[in-house]
Amino acid sequence: MPQPPSEVEKSRKTGFARLLAPFTDLFGLTRPVAVGTVALIGLILVFAVFWFFHLAPPKTITITSGTDGSSFQTFAERYRTILARNGVNLKILPSHGSLENLQRLYDTSFHVDIGFVQGGVTNGPNSIKLVSLGSVSYEPLLVFYRGDRPVSLLSDLKGKRLAIGPVGSGTHTFAMTLLGLSGMATNGGTTLVDVEAGEAGKALLEGEVDGVFLMGDSAPPALMKQLLLNPEIHILDFSQADAYTRRISYLNKLVLPKGALDFGKNIPPQDVHLFGPTVEILARKDFHPALCDLLLEAAREVHGGASLLKRKGEFPAPLENEFPISSEAVRYYKSGKSFLYRSLPFWLASLVNRVLVVFVPMFVVLIPAFKFIPSLFQWRIKLHFYRWYRALLLLEHDLLGPLTPPKRAELLARLDEIEKGVSRMKVPASFADQFYGLRGSIDFVRERLEEGSSKPQ
Repeated sequence: MPQPPSEVEKSRKTGFARLLAPFTDLFGLTRPVAVGTVALIGLILVFAVFWFFHLAPPKTITITSGTDGSSFQTFAERYRTILARNGVNLKILPSHGSLENLQRLYDTSFHVDIGFVQGGVTNGPNSIKLVSLGSVSYEPLLVFYRGDRPVSLLSDLKGKRLAIGPVGSGTHTFAMTLLGLSGMATNGGTTLVDVEAGEAGKALLEGEVDGVFLMGDSAPPALMKQLLLNPEIHILDFSQADAYTRRISYLNKLVLPKGALDFGKNIPPQDVHLFGPTVEILARKDFHPALCDLLLEAAREVHGGASLLKRKGEFPAPLENEFPISSEAVRYYKSGKSFLYRSLPFWLASLVNRVLVVFVPMFVVLIPAFKFIPSLFQWRIKLHFYRWYRALLLLEHDLLGPLTPPKRAELLARLDEIEKGVSRMKVPASFADQFYGLRGSIDFVRERLEEGSSKPQ
């Protein structure tokens, strides 16, 4: 024998029925439509909650930087300290420099979000996969050499032993470009040594190489300063700096002023003409917009001051090279941080922003939609009422003429059909007054028919 439903099952049914009641009794929806409406609302709310959490900025981002002690690594360490103030952890991955950073960003299987890349390392078709958040500093090329004779042309080092940085670094890529322009990359007896910056500096000091190419992506600033202050080592003053910047669009001419390193010893003894690209922060296209603001604020704090080669406030800047500036970065450079992130703590601004993005549009769209659906079904129910009222009005109109027995029988049959049709109607509680009003009208017409039959014909 089937068991009677338990109290829990009864309560569940009662609870579900109560949930459906506003849709069936008040809005006039049929039970299947009410169930579908409740299910649709539930799915929308579940999706909204999912999307709300999906849009949350990650608490940890990964940057690919440079070798230990390099300016790229130093920048990343300072970024980590600043981002930590807002509850964001920055994971730093050391690398050989710009080229390896770029390769990591291109490789979607490699978990990295942002990276430092010097301009000019690529013009490849994959550039569309990445966006730039702007340039944050100049990256001058420093060429140090040994010898008594002053050198102002790169070609003066032809036939020498030159350390050009490890493969994968921006230094190596840039050096090969310049040596190629000077006809020294593949011929002329020049020996090219691919070694790390620290090893290259040591080799120059010990006379094992005649010159070294150094850039901030792979060379520690301390090493550069050591070489600059060594009286036996000289820095190449590029007399053709203007020509290089005309031939290579991503280069900028820079000047290291006379005496800038040591006023007392007048180091360097004259203005040194240099050139180099800018360093960009590159990100994948799906980088979170809220983190873009936070990162650029950190960049402004780290790079916004003055130095020997830049003016105060010159960086960060929306200087576009191979990679397009992201729309969020463009907005930041034009108007700064958005209102919420400017007025509230980062975590609270993120929360409020997601509420505005997810729930406000949902209610703006759903409230009119769910007002329309009940109105549609109420209009449908009203049509049923109007149909039977119309039939009843026509029947009552036929009462105006002579009421013969055959006509009376025919009218009673029509009235019975109307009454059966009305009794089969499924009417929500909100239409009870109209339903009973219709039934009262049917009884009124029936009384008129009965009165008509009692009168003599």
